[in-house]
Amino acid sequence: MARGLFPRAWVKKSFYFQARISFVRVKYLFLTWLTVLVGSWVLYVQYSAYTELCRGHECKNAICDKYRKGIIDGSACSSLCDKETLYMSRCLSTLPNNQVYTGSWGDHDGIIRCKLGEVVHYELGEEPEPRREAPVFDKPTRGTSVEKFKEMVFNHLKSKLGEQANLASLVSQILSVADGNKDGRVSLPEARSTWALLQMDEVLLGLLLQDRGHTPRLLGYCGDLYMTERVPYGPLYGLSLPWPLVSWVPNSLQRTMDQWFTPSWPRKAKISMGLLELVEDIFHGTYGSFLICDLAAAHFGYTDGHELRLTNARAVVPENEFKLSMRALKCETDADCVYGVDCQTSCDVSEKRCREEPVQPNLAKACSALKDYLLRGAPSGMREELERQLYACMALKGNAGQMNMEHSLILNNLKALLWRQISHTKDS
Repeated sequence: MARGLFPRAWVKKSFYFQARISFVRVKYLFLTWLTVLVGSWVLYVQYSAYTELCRGHECKNAICDKYRKGIIDGSACSSLCDKETLYMSRCLSTLPNNQVYTGSWGDHDGIIRCKLGEVVHYELGEEPEPRREAPVFDKPTRGTSVEKFKEMVFNHLKSKLGEQANLASLVSQILSVADGNKDGRVSLPEARSTWALLQMDEVLLGLLLQDRGHTPRLLGYCGDLYMTERVPYGPLYGLSLPWPLVSWVPNSLQRTMDQWFTPSWPRKAKISMGLLELVEDIFHGTYGSFLICDLAAAHFGYTDGHELRLTNARAVVPENEFKLSMRALKCETDADCVYGVDCQTSCDVSEKRCREEPVQPNLAKACSALKDYLLRGAPSGMREELERQLYACMALKGNAGQMNMEHSLILNNLKALLWRQISHTKDS
């Protein structure tokens, strides 16, 4: 009887063992299938997002088609469309209508930007509608003289910048850029390309500021596709966290992490002086005053020589344009009177209209952006004075035009303090 029990127990144990192995196999098979399914879905989403955002070939084809038809021309057209020595590399686009790529053109590395028409979304199974393109390259019309084109450019600049004494010299500078093949005259296709570029505020402001070295230099253009020199280091500071982590990391920790990967302090001081000089140059500059309405670190970079560059000129707005926009804005509270990210005025409650004058000048916002950047690693002998000056700068209120003396004094004191610390170093 005992002998009969052993085979039965062995068989029972063997059955349970095999059943357990089968269960483990099924579990791992299910997990493998689930991993493949999730991985495929992630790849599909990433590929869909890439194909939606990165359509540089469409941009090139549209531009070259108009170039070959004689509608547009420019300094980069032949290299882009005929010789193919200007080409796009890595896609940096964040919006389907605004194509951004790294690119190469002979010995130059740069950033290529191109506008596309409106993206039309459609449901799966439906026939896609034809892409609706923006009506560009229709001005100036055939028969327009160079003098008439100069007048068009002058009036456009006046509408953007207001009445300025040096607009005529700016028009001459733009016509020089418009002469893409440097034959001494501006053809109708070149004029159309130039006019399309001038409709983009970032190009116009880039041209205004590049002479002072604040923005990347314009290397060439074809239609509304243009290439600027590449800024090797950017953003100014900060880490780009993967999107699942962004909501989990506290702001205080994020601000600390932003300062981990920055240059040595003397180099940070030189970069910071570049930002202060930008603020100085756009405060009652050659072509009027400008406001920086988004001082995020992502809009700035720096060169190998640690010279600051404004990489997104859309963060800057002419004061004239700002005032016109605010004047037309209705409000109930001060919170309704915001332009861009951080340009704010106060609300005239009796009129229910926003006032024109900004609450905080550029310099105060620049000092706020630089506070943590400069104080971290600052020499102990000047840290206390640096902190005092930064806080005095951040306390500035009202329009800088109404407080020229105080604005200039704080700006000059801060620049002098930084210069004393780095003037004897190789970073100066």
